[in-house]
Amino acid sequence: MSVSAKEVKILRDRTGAGMLDCKKALEETSGDMEAAIDLLRTRGAAKAAKRADRSANQGTIGHYLHHGGRLGVIVELNCETDFVANTDEFKALARDIAMHVAAASPTVVSEQDVPPEVVERERQIYLEQVRAEGKPEKIHEKIVEGKLRKFFEESTLLKQPFVKDPDRTVGDLVTELSAKTGEKVEVGRFTRFEVGRAG
Repeated sequence: MSVSAKEVKILRDRTGAGMLDCKKALEETSGDMEAAIDLLRTRGAAKAAKRADRSANQGTIGHYLHHGGRLGVIVELNCETDFVANTDEFKALARDIAMHVAAASPTVVSEQDVPPEVVERERQIYLEQVRAEGKPEKIHEKIVEGKLRKFFEESTLLKQPFVKDPDRTVGDLVTELSAKTGEKVEVGRFTRFEVGRAG
């Protein structure tokens, strides 16, 4: 199937992927724009996973102030080179993540940052809830796993739906920028300050 240059440009504008990649994705999906976007995102995630063991010691600090200065967030967003760190898109992502942290109050960056004792405590609470509800014992573990997944989605930054686009997670945004730049991109850490609230 042949695709028009206009379609390729639209897909490129929406994804930031290379022209050839966009053309191939449209050909493979018979011109279905949304399917082509999904295909490019999947491939981008695969490429980003290959970069996971590279070191990302460049980056920027994103910040956000809200409520007339009563709430503030700083976020460390890392990449491999200062060239990428100085792009407008990289800085914009750092700002967007800081704004998201202000709105969504995650407690940690990723699942790996949740202390094992916290995960175990949550697991026991969920198990007691399921028992109290009188659910059949054979489905207890499945229900508990579902509740734990929800816990991670609510409390970890990378799993949370992005406040400006709930169809994508913050982790998706990081992966997409990594795919676009060809570098490892990761959230190093964040701190959320609120006047009158400790911690």
